[in-house]
Amino acid sequence: MNVKYICELIEEVAPLALQESYDNAGLLVGDSQMEVTSVLLCIDITEEVIIEAIRKKCNLIISHHPLIFSGLKKLTGHNQVQRCVINAIKNNIAIYAAHTNLDNVLTGVSGKMAEKLGLKNVRILQPKQNSLLKLVTFAPKIHSYGIREALFNAGAGQIGNYDSCSYNSEGIGTFRANENAHPFVGKIDDLHSEPETRIEVILPDFLKLKILHALIKAHPYEQPAYDFISLENSWDQVGAGVIGELDEAEDEMNFLNRLKTIFINPTIRHTNLLGKKIKHVALCGGSGSFLLKDAIQANADVYISADFKYHEFFEAENHILIADIGHFESEQFTKDIFYEIITKKIPTFAVQISDSKTNPIKYL
Repeated sequence: MNVKYICELIEEVAPLALQESYDNAGLLVGDSQMEVTSVLLCIDITEEVIIEAIRKKCNLIISHHPLIFSGLKKLTGHNQVQRCVINAIKNNIAIYAAHTNLDNVLTGVSGKMAEKLGLKNVRILQPKQNSLLKLVTFAPKIHSYGIREALFNAGAGQIGNYDSCSYNSEGIGTFRANENAHPFVGKIDDLHSEPETRIEVILPDFLKLKILHALIKAHPYEQPAYDFISLENSWDQVGAGVIGELDEAEDEMNFLNRLKTIFINPTIRHTNLLGKKIKHVALCGGSGSFLLKDAIQANADVYISADFKYHEFFEAENHILIADIGHFESEQFTKDIFYEIITKKIPTFAVQISDSKTNPIKYL
């Protein structure tokens, strides 16, 4: 199978359209049509990782953090990024990254952290806003079932834990075909009335063209009528961070010690203990201090993330326990997400998890 197919498996879970504007997820180096011999999974791409890929005969590296964040103006080998790109090209190694697009899905980085902690009822902490559309279209009643199925198969009709969601109402459509038309029903120059079903479905805005194509292909009319309407609804399946609950409340110190064990971290920076049990847990992989207010508003007992600055710890204001577990530590299980996505579809394929230690932060 080729690079494109492997990348599409990742993007089925974490579409590239969900990455933040500053990000650079996707295929960064290599030919999408190249046949893949083996895949190496990692968090960061360093020179050591490239050498490991060569040694293990892996010609595709899938990383969480993009090797290239901004445009490369030179390839002279004067820094690590340039050297990695040069060495990858020399050895015919493709490089792919799934970064904030994987952060922004419920089963992504933060969701994996929640799984490791055994949280239940996990949901998005800060859902995406202004990312949904409503499609309204009209079709002959006898064709409405097939059109709905085409829209659902293209990704429309997902609301929370439900799929195939639509609203349908019956009415009468009217139209007159001119001499240039090829009407499915009715005659040229005659005003025609047709019993029709009004179909309404919700969809993510990035699927607009795909779903429009599915509508036009499935619709019997030469010129289907449709409207796309922007919605202000929150999209609660996509966004930053997650929140969930423990089966049983835990003592704060016991919880922090368990956190250290699960995330293999010798040091956790945290705010004052509040003397209450931990039941509701909010968390975000990577740099997540921007979600602190959301965690407080959601009545979380603890907020787990990384890269808090000194003054940001004061913002807890004794409302919540902050636990900063480190950037790499919070994202270390992302490799497992990649592994599960690929091996679920192609269980016999050669997928290897990198042994290279890429965390640039060391602890005494």
